[in-house]
Amino acid sequence: MRLLPLIAVLLFAGAAGAQSDKPIKVALIGDRTGPLEAYAKQLGTGFRMGLEFATHGTMMVAGRKLEIIDKDSQTKPDVGRNLLAEAYGDDNVDLAIGGTSSAVALAMLPVAQDYKKVLIVDGAVADSITGDKWNRYIFRVDRNSSQDAVSNALSIGKPGVVVATLAQDYAFGRDGVAAFKTALQATGAKLVHEEYAPPTTTDFTAPAQRIFDALAKESGEKILFVIGAGADPMPKLGALDPKRLGIQLATGGAILPSLKAYKSVPSLEGMQGATYYYYAMPHNPVNDWLVAEHQKRFNEPPDFFTANGMITGLALVAALEKTKGVTDPETLIPAMEGLSFESPKGTVQFRAEDHQLLQSMYGYKLQLATDQPWAVPVLTHEFTGADMKIPIANKR
Repeated sequence: MRLLPLIAVLLFAGAAGAQSDKPIKVALIGDRTGPLEAYAKQLGTGFRMGLEFATHGTMMVAGRKLEIIDKDSQTKPDVGRNLLAEAYGDDNVDLAIGGTSSAVALAMLPVAQDYKKVLIVDGAVADSITGDKWNRYIFRVDRNSSQDAVSNALSIGKPGVVVATLAQDYAFGRDGVAAFKTALQATGAKLVHEEYAPPTTTDFTAPAQRIFDALAKESGEKILFVIGAGADPMPKLGALDPKRLGIQLATGGAILPSLKAYKSVPSLEGMQGATYYYYAMPHNPVNDWLVAEHQKRFNEPPDFFTANGMITGLALVAALEKTKGVTDPETLIPAMEGLSFESPKGTVQFRAEDHQLLQSMYGYKLQLATDQPWAVPVLTHEFTGADMKIPIANKR
């Protein structure tokens, strides 16, 4: 009766031994050119810092060297899809990481399924990635649209609040508004108007005016909630001074260059929302290391997507340590399902049902008058997984 477990152990050990002299090849595919260039660069920096932290500087797991192959998907879905096929096929990588843009990530998902190799989505937020477009080879480290939506709804929603949304007209924006609308209903607030603008929009006067006109017909506390990526619309919206119309602005978190631009826009004082990360919010040993090391190396604190990238590196090493360096998907996938590990945001966990990473989000209130060269999001509340109750969207 004990022969089968013994055989399984021997097979596992044999597989590990057969691979032990080969490097673990990982493709890192990011949108390093195009509107999300800043995000992709932060993700790459954070990823390598995560590997360094988790391997104590050796860049080895279970006796195997980590070999990273960088590729630029240029914020183009067809390029991302082709690069992933190239990585799996020609480069023979063991697994891949990528998808800064939701559009690029969605194009990559079927490739992972076709090649039957793991893809860790790092940066892209659309719910459909771990929802109706998901397959079992996909894991997502970043927050999803529902985590953004629920935490922001909890931050600004309450009875008597009326909300209009402005979002980019592609999967990221539309998934975000859909999730936000559902989450907002539970708070007693009311969504009264939706606007969508092309991702390349730079003049927001027309959509803003339509929103102002719609909110003028409403009574109560009025909020314009913005979902955006790439070029940040908040300074231009703030310059329209919606406060003169009794309208407050709200949005999710921003990277430091955006926060620097916010500081010179008086109408953004006191703006509320919920963010994925701001370096001064979490207090734990991993974040302490990230902040100190990043400051030492780059003379500035780590940014929003730097933390995101570090979590990806930590996830990769935690998974490979659990499998003792075995990268076969049929070993790696069950090892990652339910996997929890420590991160700059505290303890995080891949949900077994949809491979979405569950993690805290941070409610904030924006403060302009600070000794920093940027506006500071001051922590108001940490929203945990228990607070947010993120729905399982896929039909596994």
